[in-house]
Amino acid sequence: MATRKSKKYGTAAGTPPGSGANFKAVAASAAKSGARDPDAVAAAVGRKKYTKAGMAKLAAAGRKRKGGSSKGK
Repeated sequence: MATRKSKKYGTAAGTPPGSGANFKAVAASAAKSGARDPDAVAAAVGRKKYTKAGMAKLAAAGRKRKGGSSKGK
């Protein structure tokens, strides 16, 4: 089943970048395709689209939104 892309954000299901929903959608699709590590596939796709610095910025925004500042937990 193909997902519809939002014109506003250019991401699956119309969710904004950094929400985590797109990461979960890509990881689920990779798992369905038989990937050994679906989260790694989703991370690689994100790094290609947003660059390493962009992904770090999105991760920091997500941590700030969730209220957690510690790394590695």
